[in-house]
Amino acid sequence: MTEDHRDDYEEPCYVISIAARMVGMHAQTLRQYERIGLVEPKRTRGNIRMYSPSDVARLRTVQRLIADLGVNLAGVEVILQMRERMQAMEQELERLRYELQRERDHRLPAPRE
Repeated sequence: MTEDHRDDYEEPCYVISIAARMVGMHAQTLRQYERIGLVEPKRTRGNIRMYSPSDVARLRTVQRLIADLGVNLAGVEVILQMRERMQAMEQELERLRYELQRERDHRLPAPRE
């Protein structure tokens, strides 16, 4: 995902009623998920919840874990935290691979033809 696309994915653009309709949940369920920390919508100056495409995707993941796999809310929280940690570790690994390759290229220049 490009940096611009990632920014768009994080841009809050849906009020709670629209986000709830998009995922097929009641707005009260979204409020409950916010209270327990499963989703963190941004707030406008008027304190209106605004959901991003990323938030909607996260809500769909929560929905799948509960409906398809029978995971309870505590389990969903653990799974989402582990997923975030894995993503952060993958990014760090990719960064370290890049640095290692840069160092190799610097110390061991390609042979001349």
